[in-house]
Amino acid sequence: MTSESQFDPLPGQPEDMGRGIRRILAPNPSPMTFRGTNTYLLGETGLAVIDPGPDDGAHLRAILDAVRPGQRITHIFVTHAHLDHSPLAARLSAATGAPVLAFGTATTGRSTAMEQLVASGLSDGGEGIDHAFAPDRVLADAQIVEGEGWQITAHWTPGHLGNHMCFAARDVVFTGDLVMGWASSLVSPPDGDLTDFMESCVRLRELPADLFHSGHGAPIEDPHARLDWLISHRRARESAILEQLRNGPANAHNLARAIYTDTPAALLPAATRNVLAHLIDLQGKNMATALDPLSAEARFTTRADGPEAS
Repeated sequence: MTSESQFDPLPGQPEDMGRGIRRILAPNPSPMTFRGTNTYLLGETGLAVIDPGPDDGAHLRAILDAVRPGQRITHIFVTHAHLDHSPLAARLSAATGAPVLAFGTATTGRSTAMEQLVASGLSDGGEGIDHAFAPDRVLADAQIVEGEGWQITAHWTPGHLGNHMCFAARDVVFTGDLVMGWASSLVSPPDGDLTDFMESCVRLRELPADLFHSGHGAPIEDPHARLDWLISHRRARESAILEQLRNGPANAHNLARAIYTDTPAALLPAATRNVLAHLIDLQGKNMATALDPLSAEARFTTRADGPEAS
């Protein structure tokens, strides 16, 4: 078992992960991507590529060089349309003739609440949206795709992004950015919706998987425990936000500064978007109320202190 602190593979070098899976790390490390994006190859003859990664020529060559004699790439799956996961799909498809499969474009699956935020002027959530992304084949929730010696079931799991999918192959699930071992997934409006995220985590826990391969970091060898931790972590964050709101109305920025006291300044904008996601979720559950039109600057209060309480 490789811990996250020990996870430091060489970019561009295929690694055998067992169960007919190889992993190639893209050369795009950052505070948001950890060591870089994990690209996976599944199969022995006709290969499925999962998350081709950023638009990087060296990574494209690494994927093509990993194709052994007698093998060919037949399918390209994309978990979601962020710039560190999807842009290379078009070039890889052009080089191999394999179709690109995903839930839809970058805005497919966006919730009504997030559409309202976009209408208010809130821009992308900070991780970089691949607005040019368009799959060759649109996948429906629970759709099964078969290749040579493998079968993938596509599960629509919005939350991190509206078009996010996880791909299950027998007892393994490729979880993209919904579940990672090195960090909790960023849920950043208007791209991410926390209500959707929590529902996706609950749904993913129902799958009979014993291993998760995520978009960043080491394999997750106790997936149910990790999901339990993620759900508990989010509920604890919710409690902290409600506790702060009992001191009086506040917006996401002020709440983030009060709660994320150990977070580096460079990551505070992401933390603020996380808090905004929680506030919108709390309003949907009738536990908080927006005192202003829904936007990034809107002030919220606890439901008991809201306008209806008076």
